[in-house]
Amino acid sequence: MSELTTIARPYAKAAFDFAVEKGNTEAWAEMLFFAAEVANNDSIAQLLHGDRAGAELTEIFVSICEGQLDENGLNLIKVMAENGRLSVLPLVNELFLAYVADYNQEIEANVVSSVELTKDQEAKISASLEKRLARKVKLNCSVDKSLIGGVVITAGDLVIDGSVRGKLDRLADSLQS
Repeated sequence: MSELTTIARPYAKAAFDFAVEKGNTEAWAEMLFFAAEVANNDSIAQLLHGDRAGAELTEIFVSICEGQLDENGLNLIKVMAENGRLSVLPLVNELFLAYVADYNQEIEANVVSSVELTKDQEAKISASLEKRLARKVKLNCSVDKSLIGGVVITAGDLVIDGSVRGKLDRLADSLQS
């Protein structure tokens, strides 16, 4: 996976820098999402991993993406095809979105709770995280009954385990040592 990230990162960074320079990160995000979905298609994925020539792959990919990508997006696809890198388009899209989120000072936080959170609870968690992380926070909330009570919050490297299950696990660990 890290090898693919190493391959995808320069393309994502170049697309991001270009999009910021032109002020159209949203349009680029849409184009890269579309191209990534095309690359994820089973039929196209087989072509990408086959022994087709770069020019032929470029032609196929460009014909599918025509109308969805602007001239600059098509140029990125052509360069990636020439270098045999179209298969990493989904990762390029993922890295591009991470660059945009970082640029916009945004972060996604996953909140897992034992019961459904109310809108007020979500607002309080969001406000606390925004204050702590100094970023805009987008919450992804889910329910896991095995937590017994409380919540587990993950945002990037930050993990806050305020669940009863987590506290019981930590208690068991300290009793064993």
